[in-house]
Amino acid sequence: MKKLKKTEYHNLSIDEFDEINNPPPEVVDFDKILQKAMTRRNFMKGSFMLGTSAFVLGSGLNILGTTEAEASFSGLINFKPIKSDTTDDITIPEGYTWDVVAKWGDPLFSNGKWFDHYTRGTGESQELAYGDNNDGMDTFYTEDGKTIIAVNNEYVNREIIYDNRGSKLPETEDDVRKGKAGHGVSIFEISNNNGKWEIVKDSKYNRRITADSRMELTGPARGHALLKTISDPTGTVSLGTWNNCGNGKTPWGTYLTCEENFNGYFSNTDPNADIPPEFKRYGISTKDWGYAWGKFDNRFNWDMEPNEPNRAGYVVEIDPLNPSSTPKKRTA
Repeated sequence: MKKLKKTEYHNLSIDEFDEINNPPPEVVDFDKILQKAMTRRNFMKGSFMLGTSAFVLGSGLNILGTTEAEASFSGLINFKPIKSDTTDDITIPEGYTWDVVAKWGDPLFSNGKWFDHYTRGTGESQELAYGDNNDGMDTFYTEDGKTIIAVNNEYVNREIIYDNRGSKLPETEDDVRKGKAGHGVSIFEISNNNGKWEIVKDSKYNRRITADSRMELTGPARGHALLKTISDPTGTVSLGTWNNCGNGKTPWGTYLTCEENFNGYFSNTDPNADIPPEFKRYGISTKDWGYAWGKFDNRFNWDMEPNEPNRAGYVVEIDPLNPSSTPKKRTA
């Protein structure tokens, strides 16, 4: 395991942090399963299919490489390309302008407080405001022409959101509440006001989906014993989504957000506890990654809720155009 200075961790992405602290084994369980299943007959069948796919893909690439295709594609570009630029600034083509539509802490509702640069906000203000760390996003349109945006708020920059704390980490219960509210998905309506896109406050479509929002567990794992917890003995209702990275849009108009690196939020009240093999495989330790959620919420202490980690790490389906709908975690 690579050793880093404490200050260096702030410059790592969540993926880099996880890779350093929980490197994958050289041989994983799936490799063993695949080895057993790969008979000579299946191998030959798979090789034929792969060869066919490669042939089709190769033909496609050859077509794209023609001068005619290049000319056709270039006709789609109606702006002058920009040159490579290493300056710490936003570079756009000539004739274009840029503006900020929404930024961390912007309230989505009129009863939300404007961002306080000194306190960095509270749990309550964050629950009513745009979250932190944009990732996957998509746009949706209502039948009457409204524009709705759904944006992943993957995680919070602890050294920024807790800049008012000497430790740059959460220290109070409200700090943790704020951090949990900074995660998840921000959904809000925007409108064009004299050429500038703005948040439509109090739109019926505006909502925050956070690490405490109610979710429905669906699919073949629904109700399984490994999904049952003290707070949900049925194994059908989960709370929250976090570390939302990739995204997608279904043909029927719903939003898909993908949970990853959920392991960094769980801890144990005993720092010397033995870690079960399944938790080691998850990358779960006795300590979290500095979020301290387990300090005030027992569902993130795996010694108290050992099945809670099994309820994270899914694709979550959300209907941005139905604000009363419950997000669904798809177990398959």
